[in-house]
Amino acid sequence: MQSEAVNGVAPGREELVARAAALRAGLWEDAPQSDGARRLTGRSIDAVTGAGLMRLMTPQRLGGYASDIRTLLEVATEVGRGCSSTAWITGVLNAGNFVASLFPRQVQDEVWSLNPDARTALVLGMPARGIETADGGVLVTGEWAYVSGSLHADWVGVLIAVPVPGADPVVHFALMRADEVQIKDTWHFAGMRGTGSNTVVAAGVFVPERRLLPYLPLLNGETDGVVDPAHRYRNSLVGLFSIGLLGSLLGGATAAFDFVREQAPKRPAAGSRYANQAESPSLQLDLAEAATKIETAKLLAGKIADAADEAAYAGEFADVLVRAAARQYSTQVAQLCREAVDILMTAYGSSAFNEANPLQRIWRDVNVGSRHAGFGMGIPQQLYGRALVGRDPREISLLV
Repeated sequence: MQSEAVNGVAPGREELVARAAALRAGLWEDAPQSDGARRLTGRSIDAVTGAGLMRLMTPQRLGGYASDIRTLLEVATEVGRGCSSTAWITGVLNAGNFVASLFPRQVQDEVWSLNPDARTALVLGMPARGIETADGGVLVTGEWAYVSGSLHADWVGVLIAVPVPGADPVVHFALMRADEVQIKDTWHFAGMRGTGSNTVVAAGVFVPERRLLPYLPLLNGETDGVVDPAHRYRNSLVGLFSIGLLGSLLGGATAAFDFVREQAPKRPAAGSRYANQAESPSLQLDLAEAATKIETAKLLAGKIADAADEAAYAGEFADVLVRAAARQYSTQVAQLCREAVDILMTAYGSSAFNEANPLQRIWRDVNVGSRHAGFGMGIPQQLYGRALVGRDPREISLLV
């Protein structure tokens, strides 16, 4: 673990981004192995953890950095320039730690007092039902698919519907130790293979009341009495989660752009008399278009992060228009990254699809990652449009 700042002050954004950049070469080298094994290499996960990059959302009193959302974005983007899957896991596990940090202090102590690098996998989706009440808690049985980071987590946070006598069940986050659940090997996807986003299975796991956290109050910013008042984590959860994913896509698109530009002077412009690709106006135009898409995507992602941070620093919770905009902007960022990589693949030529070429792995990763459910099905556009005409977007989806 790298030494921390003097007098216990957590490292700032510049230092943390520099740490992420220092890992790039090693992550790039291990990326094919992570892709083939469908899980990150031990060296990759150890490198990110050893650099302190799993502590971004951990409370400072327990050895974490309590970083802002812009820092998470820039760190994940730098990691993504080395390996998209590693960046995805870095973003997701930090987001999971963010949610764990919203639990009461006793639970925070359980998670981090013995290990400030403890990692929390988290999944948002349909809550498990059929939960049984028990003395002092609940018995949880269920399955949750697409749990990115589950292979490298110490804790797992899932949604469950807790029964209430005479009323509808109330959705809660349930926090379980990783050794209490099983992992079903279901992640056989074309891209983001290294994320190992498998299915988590719980069979009658006892979860004490202290490790149950009401879900809707957090989404709606109704944190008084739920979250430690001294905690400045009042960011929109949806904005946070999207940032945790977007850094990977931005990093991957940037890595693809850098690779194509660096190789252009060494590659022939097939079917022409140009000395190399760099001399071809077509390649120059493609690079200009891809660069513009990537830079636009970075600006939009930064806008999402900054809006969340501004609300947090002001002790406020972003209104539904800002939150709906975050989902729409996130969708646009994902689309721009995918479009940029597609342009770069065509510009490079058909050998970009050779299995030995890193471009094809980035292409697969960005194409799969950009189609995450949070970015798709036209829902983000509907949410933003409804908010723009003064209607409540939560009539469509609670994930705002």
